[in-house]
Amino acid sequence: MRANDLAIPFRGTRRTAKFTGQRAIEAAEDKAAYSEFRQKRQAHIDDARVYSTIMPPDSFFCAATAAVVGYALPVTTPTDLQVAVIAPQRAPRAKGIRGRKVAAHLATVTEISGLRMTTPANTWAMLARELTLRELVEIGDAVVRVPRDDFGRQHPELAHATIAELAAEVSCGPRPPSTSKLRAALELICVGSSSVLETDFRLDAAAAGLPEPVLDMEIRDQRGRLLGISELVYPQYRIVVEIEGDHHRTSRQQWNRDLDKYNDYAEAGWDVVRVTSLHINGSHPDAVRRAAAALGRRGWTD
Repeated sequence: MRANDLAIPFRGTRRTAKFTGQRAIEAAEDKAAYSEFRQKRQAHIDDARVYSTIMPPDSFFCAATAAVVGYALPVTTPTDLQVAVIAPQRAPRAKGIRGRKVAAHLATVTEISGLRMTTPANTWAMLARELTLRELVEIGDAVVRVPRDDFGRQHPELAHATIAELAAEVSCGPRPPSTSKLRAALELICVGSSSVLETDFRLDAAAAGLPEPVLDMEIRDQRGRLLGISELVYPQYRIVVEIEGDHHRTSRQQWNRDLDKYNDYAEAGWDVVRVTSLHINGSHPDAVRRAAAALGRRGWTD
C-alpha cells in the first residue's frame, strides 16, 4: 500500500499512478500520440471509479464529471470530481471533490457501468451553471446526436437523449439563475451535428443569415445509389459543407474514401465546400464566407 507506483487520490483509497488498462496499451503503442486531453479524461474516469468505493451511499456524480465519465460529452475535464446529494443532505467535502446539494425535483439519477450519476438530459441541465449559451448548445447537440454504424445506418436507440427529454428537464422546475439560458439553448439544439465544429459552423452560419442546412444527410444519385453521408447540406442549391478533422489527412483509407466521394458528388452535380477547424475557430475564420460564396454561385441571395 506504500509502493511508489501507487497514488492516493482520496483518503482511504489507492490506485496505480501509471496508465492502466486501455491507457497502458495505447501509451505503449504510441506514447507521443497519446494526447494530454485523453490522459486527463482517463485520469478523471479512474478517480471516479476509485472514489465510488468510498463515496456516501446516496451521493452521485453530476455535471461535468457525469458528462466525462458516463457519456464522453465534449466538455472540459474538471479538476475535481463533481459529486451531488439530494437536499437537505450535506454535500460531500474532501480534497479533489466538488460537492453539490440538489433539490430532489432537479436530479434524475441512473447507473452507468456500476457508477451512480445524473442522466444525460439531467447532466446537460446541470451544466448550465458553468457553461456559456454556445457551449450548452454544443453539449445539447452531442446529447441528442443519433449515431450511425459502420454501414451508415442510423440508431436512434443509441442517442443519449431526445430533445423532448431535454425540454422536460427545462420545464421540471426553476433552476436559478440558469433557466433562461437552458430555454435559449433548447431553441438552438438540433439532431444531426456529430461534432462541436459542426455545431459552431451551424450557429455561425445562422447568425450570418445563411439558409438552414440539412444535417447528417445521405447524398444519392438519380438512380438512388448512396454516394455518401455529409454533415451539412443545402439540398436546394446542391451544396455540401464538409468539416474535415485531422484523421481525414492522416488516414490513407479516409483520404482515398474522401476523394472517391467528392468525385461522385461532382459527377452528380454537387459542389463541396471543404473546411477545417482553422476555418471555423481559427484566428481568421472564413468557413461561413466560403459557404456563402458557394451558395451565391448557385443562386442564393441573402
